[in-house]
Amino acid sequence: MRTLLARFSSVSAVLLAVLAPLAHGEEVLYLYIWNSYLSEDTVRRFEAHCHCRVNQDFYSDNEEMLAKLEAGASGYDLLVPTGNAVEALLRQQALRPLDKQKLPNLKNVKARFRDPWYDPGMRYAVPYATTLTLLGYNATKLAELGLPTDTWALIFEPRYLEKLKGKVTVLNSQRELMAAAMKYLGYSVQETDPARWAEAKRLILRAKPYWATFSNSTYIKDLAIGNIWVAHGYSSDMYRAQQDAREAKRPFSIDFRLPKEGAVLAVDSFVLHKGGSRPDLAHQFINFMLDGANAADGSNLIGAGNPNAAATEHIVPEIAGNPGIFPPPDDLQRLEMLRDFDPKTRRILSRMWTEIKVR
Repeated sequence: MRTLLARFSSVSAVLLAVLAPLAHGEEVLYLYIWNSYLSEDTVRRFEAHCHCRVNQDFYSDNEEMLAKLEAGASGYDLLVPTGNAVEALLRQQALRPLDKQKLPNLKNVKARFRDPWYDPGMRYAVPYATTLTLLGYNATKLAELGLPTDTWALIFEPRYLEKLKGKVTVLNSQRELMAAAMKYLGYSVQETDPARWAEAKRLILRAKPYWATFSNSTYIKDLAIGNIWVAHGYSSDMYRAQQDAREAKRPFSIDFRLPKEGAVLAVDSFVLHKGGSRPDLAHQFINFMLDGANAADGSNLIGAGNPNAAATEHIVPEIAGNPGIFPPPDDLQRLEMLRDFDPKTRRILSRMWTEIKVR
């Protein structure tokens, strides 16, 4: 009963927070988005453009976002899920179709992003940004230790971890961490053989005693100030840690790169949730973000890859030429996108994840 009341109170608080401004007639766009995934400069420009306010709630994992919505959270006009989460939301019939007449800047989306597997014909989802799940590291420290920086072995093999004990973090995400293990073992992230997933689980459990923690957000600061030396995480987060360390004039440098075994590529998109009350503002925001100069903020200010062709000329060369943000063709061949699994496989992976976390 205590747990049920806590959940009810939590959901009620979310609903009250979402609905309160509407009672006063304020123009508000409710956005549910990844941590550190939209610059404050961009938000301020849109608020001036639409004479409204953008209210942001944050999540650090697709599963967290989906679970919150399933628990009853409502009132969000826009979400920014990854492809496999778009697939799940469509299966739940939770999304509004796009009104493309209100999106003249849709023409700016690069051709290769216009017909994604999770949303054929781009009927529900508008690509916003791309990220890689890779390794960020203290380049100065790893050079001193003589450790490689181009392999998942850095976070899975005891021969390296013995030099890094307590200085490594991994994502607190079932799909992402197990995907890294699968790529290191030479398997696809969409593998369906339970025996191979069990092999990945054993690899993770062998390495776990050497790790400092599972983290979806704190690794950015910890990497930037030198508390950790290696982080498994998102390329945009690694870019932020790198810039923070530079601005603070730390006596070390942060770098990030794609492991040679391959990794996960994510395309995050704007989608309209059925629970939102302002699809008009949502369309205004999407079209605003599809403008080339505004879209370029996603790369220049947060270090994300960009599916917007009109943004290219506005992206600074240092970022446009960074292979950890815009991977070259050879690297693209080693990337996979996460897709949703059938219920049986989801249950198997959920049990494995529980065992990983409790042991």
